[in-house]
Amino acid sequence: MTMEPNPTSGHILNWLEDSLSFFPSFLDDPYNSGDIEHYQLWDQGQDIGHYQIIGSPDVAAIATNIAAVNNNSTPPTDQPSSSINLPSCELPRKRKNCQDSSLKPLSNQKHKKSQTRSVIEAENGDAVVEGTTVKKYGGNKIGGAKGNGNNCNNGNNKEGRWAEQLLNPCAAAITAGQLNLVQHLLYVLHELASATGDANHRLATHGLGALAQHLSSSTTCSSSSASVGNITFASTEPRFFHRSLLKFYEVSPWFSFPNNIANACILQILAEGDNSSRTLHIVDIGVSHGVQWPTLLEALTRRPGGPPPLVRHTVVTASTEESPFSVGPPGDNFSSRLLGFAKSIHVNLQIKRLDNQPLMKLNTQVIDSSPNETLIICAQFRLHHLNHNSPDERSQFLRMLRSMEPKGFILSENNTECSCNRCGNFSTGFSRKVEYLWKFLDSTSSAFKGRESEERRLMEGEAAKALTNHGEMNEVREKWCERMKEAGFMVEILGEDTIDGGRAFLRKYDNNWEMKVEENNTNVGLWWKGQPVSFCSLWKLDGKDKS
Repeated sequence: MTMEPNPTSGHILNWLEDSLSFFPSFLDDPYNSGDIEHYQLWDQGQDIGHYQIIGSPDVAAIATNIAAVNNNSTPPTDQPSSSINLPSCELPRKRKNCQDSSLKPLSNQKHKKSQTRSVIEAENGDAVVEGTTVKKYGGNKIGGAKGNGNNCNNGNNKEGRWAEQLLNPCAAAITAGQLNLVQHLLYVLHELASATGDANHRLATHGLGALAQHLSSSTTCSSSSASVGNITFASTEPRFFHRSLLKFYEVSPWFSFPNNIANACILQILAEGDNSSRTLHIVDIGVSHGVQWPTLLEALTRRPGGPPPLVRHTVVTASTEESPFSVGPPGDNFSSRLLGFAKSIHVNLQIKRLDNQPLMKLNTQVIDSSPNETLIICAQFRLHHLNHNSPDERSQFLRMLRSMEPKGFILSENNTECSCNRCGNFSTGFSRKVEYLWKFLDSTSSAFKGRESEERRLMEGEAAKALTNHGEMNEVREKWCERMKEAGFMVEILGEDTIDGGRAFLRKYDNNWEMKVEENNTNVGLWWKGQPVSFCSLWKLDGKDKS
């Protein structure tokens, strides 16, 4: 039986009824490409010692803290920096309706060749910043971004990702203590950042806030966060939070696709042996906040023999210190909605919440599992947080889960290289996080067709937490598989129904999304524009005695 959750089925629409009535009309006008102001850059001969940032005192103050960040009593001498070429496409321009009213189009200001002159145009048509060459191009305005969420790139072409080519050198300059270069790059980021622009402008906005937070005191940090205008799950109202999740799942497969594969894996386990007549106990260590489960419950009713006699759902909610997407707003409780939905389709459902439960303190007693039930652990996008206290924390946690002897363990994680927080290299770790956020913002711009909405702002603000979360450390799929095997699990081949259902599910989304089946049908990967985003795999006990 192919597992393809149908979000438009009657039962599920009944469950979603309250939230769907609050969906926006989605007819907001996309941002107008003709409403763009041209921002000039500066030449290399400018005296940076007298450099001032107009309309941005906070950024200037932040830059002076670089020496302290690098544990130096005095600012270090700048070293020559390598040439960094920005993309061979249109010069990035700031939108006219940027929320920062303190920034005025430079073309409308009267400039004097004085110490306060912050931006001038190079005579040869190029702009040079401390060894950084920024090519200027005239011609067409930024227009084709509505459909694909970017200016002049396909997502795999880093030449079009100009925000990264400003953020990453800035992080490297901070690490190297190059005060003057940091001042330059912070300024140009400030000029180009826009919370309502395309993916590059938004990345510049979030990245600038993250760099400010890294450099500044807690007081300035709060100010910087406020100026960016981020809203996150924990700071929003529960009803709007739930509505935003549903909208995001509707337009983007970022989470809905791994959820689909996980649900299909659960059905695959139940179809084996005598599992169909036993209590089903799902331990939910995920970020779906209940949105994943209506489709599974309905699929259970379509099985031969009907649903299990009892479905136990143990939800392990996150503490406020955990990673993006894991912490919901105070007062959010999807349990009552889910219980009502289960009752309407005649599924005997019990829900137990383990609120603010530290993952390392989970055990058989806390979970309250029984040998007479089919125990399945579903861990999605939460385990990469496990490294904050110990490099071996992930392996310890996996061994603990193995001791519960689950019938199946479903793992979904970001397919991203280590962010190098443990090695103390800020710039390397920051660049990994910037790359992750670029994929999210680029795909979200496409999902929302370039239109503004509060739901989009919420999801992007939550994703941007990855830039400032010191506990984050992602790993590639191969490393996760290695850890799972070391902990006593063996990978399971995914059934044809699971794979075929995943392909069918992904067809309703943007065609830049791609599903890749790897390692002899043992891993399903989600890719955006030729780049890996996440993976999902099913694991079982390896049969070896771990006592």
